[in-house]
This record gives sequence, structure tokens and C-alpha cells, in this order.
Amino acid sequence: MTTTVPAPVTRTADGSALQAVFLDMDGTLVDTEGFWWDAEVEVFAALGHPLDERWRDVVVGGPMTRSAGFLIEATGADITVPELTVLLNDRFEARISRGVPLMPGAARLLGELAEHSVPTALVSASHRRIIDRVLHSVGARHFALTVAGDEVGRTKPHPEPYLFAAAGLGAEPTRCAVVEDTATGVAAAEAAGCRVVAVPSVAPIAAAAGRVVVDSLEQVDLAFLRTLITRMN
Repeated sequence: MTTTVPAPVTRTADGSALQAVFLDMDGTLVDTEGFWWDAEVEVFAALGHPLDERWRDVVVGGPMTRSAGFLIEATGADITVPELTVLLNDRFEARISRGVPLMPGAARLLGELAEHSVPTALVSASHRRIIDRVLHSVGARHFALTVAGDEVGRTKPHPEPYLFAAAGLGAEPTRCAVVEDTATGVAAAEAAGCRVVAVPSVAPIAAAAGRVVVDSLEQVDLAFLRTLITRMN
């Protein structure tokens, strides 16, 4: 279920209140949300069903089973969720086989977290096979733990993935900062009790109490994340 799991931590190396940072993958660290929609459009076109562009906001950021189920119901396609999941993962994996583009600021943020020995986890609704492929581009070395959507009982928007990540790193959820790009991911992180920075990718995310919304990952650094924990505790 996970990559290398370190010994439990109680604080970052410099003793700050921030104990760990959790990062979503698609649309947050890598610019792949459009890849998923393109894969969905192509698969359904092959099945004889065009997709309505308005459905894009419905399926973005959600678990594969929810997105697949919605699109099957919306189109009336004669295919099961497990069958469609295989087709979508195959099409998406083919698209990322030559590498994926990182979001602006992603490499810099990951490097800064590593430099300061901040325990960091990748928490995604994508399946393990997709995460492992993307890690070739992002760098598995940046993460003490990775959590895939098909390795937890309930994935986003349920809080289980973030609660699992916190437990895996021996951290208190309220001392963990999460960076997400979709309302589904934000809901999961907030339900887990984490402090959230939303960086909307495809669909807008409304500001709310205890939630910070920024335009780009370039606005997020370690000092920013530390301040988020300090002022909300």
C-alpha cells in the first residue's frame, strides 16, 4: 500500500508545529487533469458516446469508480465500472508513458521540503499503477509515504486517505498541511482535520473558514505552510 515508511515523527526536524505535508498528485503536483478528461473522451468516443464538456467539472478530482459510474449513467454506455476502469487507466497510462509536466512551483516546493527534512506524503485518488508511473517524473525520493485510491477502503472525499497518511507518519492531522486542487480532495482533507491550501486546477474552489485558496503552487512554500498551522492552532 505504501512506499518506505519512516519511524513515527512528532515534529519536523527544526521543531516547528508543522508535522507533515500531504500533497495531492493530479492537478496539484503534475498537470494531468486534462489528460484524464482526454482519456475519458477518447474511451467513450470508441464506445460510441460523446461526452458533454459540462461533465468535466463533475468527474474532476473524484475516485475512479465515482467518475466511471457517473459517465456510464450519463451516456448510457453498455459497459461495467470495472471494465471502464481498466480502459481509462490503460488510456491514461499510455498518455503519461513519456513523462508528465510538473505544475509551476512543484519542483521547488518538493526540494524545499526535502532540504528541511519535512515528512511528506503523496495522497491520491489515482490507482497504484498510475501513481508509480507518475513517480518516475516527480521523483519517489521526495515522499516518505504514498497512498493510492485503490489501496484504501474509502477514497476521497472520505477522510480515510489523509487519516491513513497521518497515522503512517505518526502525525496529528491538525498539525498536517494538505495541498489540493479539487473540491473533492479539499473535502477529504478537511474532514480528516488537516489544514488545507487549495490551488484550484479545473474547477473553482470557494474560500471558507480555515481554508486558504491561492492561484498557484508558486505561492506556497515552507514558511507559508508553517504559518497555516500556527494561526489555525
